[in-house]
Amino acid sequence: MAASATAARPLAAVPVPRSARRQADRVAVLPRAPRAVQGLSLGRPARLPARARRSVRCLAALSPEMRATLDKVVGSSKVVLFMKGTKDFPQCGFSHTVVQILRSLDVPFETLDVLANEALRQGLKEYSSWPTFPQLYIDGEFFGGCDITVGI
Repeated sequence: MAASATAARPLAAVPVPRSARRQADRVAVLPRAPRAVQGLSLGRPARLPARARRSVRCLAALSPEMRATLDKVVGSSKVVLFMKGTKDFPQCGFSHTVVQILRSLDVPFETLDVLANEALRQGLKEYSSWPTFPQLYIDGEFFGGCDITVGI
């Protein structure tokens, strides 16, 4: 018993760092959530005010000028791919996959980089009613995205 008491004694003499002495000093105080979101959890449906439940659309995304421009671009070539990056340097795996499929079929196609223009990217989502990229157009008609192109 004496041996274990002496073995524990040197550890008791080790100084405790100041940061470990007061745990309360390290607890962050978070601001209170806004009243509209208090009580929300993943387990039950949200009870937001009626005003917040209405869907919100960005009406400025597809102006008449943007629609005319997209009509012209989509009709300018037999196959048009709106993608992230370019056909030589795709910026996402889905865009890369569609480019590889079109190349394997020896299909001549034009590409437009949606990452270069935020207005184009947002307008195109509304134009096609398709929220993701790439978007493939054949003969002026929306064909689909990567998942649909892989299925052909």
